[in-house]
Amino acid sequence: MRPLGIEGAWVDTPAVFTDDRGRFHEWFKADVFQDVVGQGLRLEQANCSRSARGTLRGVHAAAVPPGQAKYVTCVSGAVLDVVVDIRVGSPTFGMWEAVRLDDTTHRCVYLSEGLGHAFMALEDDSTVVYLCSRGYAPSREFGIHPLDPALGIAWPDDLVPLLSAKDAAAPTLEEAERQGLLPSFEDCVVYRGVLGSGA
Repeated sequence: MRPLGIEGAWVDTPAVFTDDRGRFHEWFKADVFQDVVGQGLRLEQANCSRSARGTLRGVHAAAVPPGQAKYVTCVSGAVLDVVVDIRVGSPTFGMWEAVRLDDTTHRCVYLSEGLGHAFMALEDDSTVVYLCSRGYAPSREFGIHPLDPALGIAWPDDLVPLLSAKDAAAPTLEEAERQGLLPSFEDCVVYRGVLGSGA
């Protein structure tokens, strides 16, 4: 695992073993995760989504505490996975980083509590699975519009984005900040420190 440019996010490219029967790889190892991230991955929910080419999901986030950390991979097809720093006061507030996840490299992305997450399917039937530290809680969750010009996420220009009605109606980052939806960087760092201490 190596850190991304946004604090609290990592990417992992596992070793993939192939032979005449197929392929095998370990997409999550608790001891390696603990050593790199400094805390274990609490698991309350595991999600699987299958998307048509051009489907754009996100930017999704949850209030901190407790937030919702995610460990994401693509088991079929390919997606452009994007981490967005929506933590007010963060040195990289408003910045994003993209990683291609696909069924060839089997890369994984981990984003800690307080970060926003989105992805776009690059192929039909792209299937993404992700482990979540907390279960779905509508009262704590919110979205940022993935096509917010101020964010300027570089989605593939050869695809027409397919958004859900909910994501299409999501506020911009500026609107979400004005509405008091965004977590603070300080609160996220303190909360992760508590998780790392085992408290």
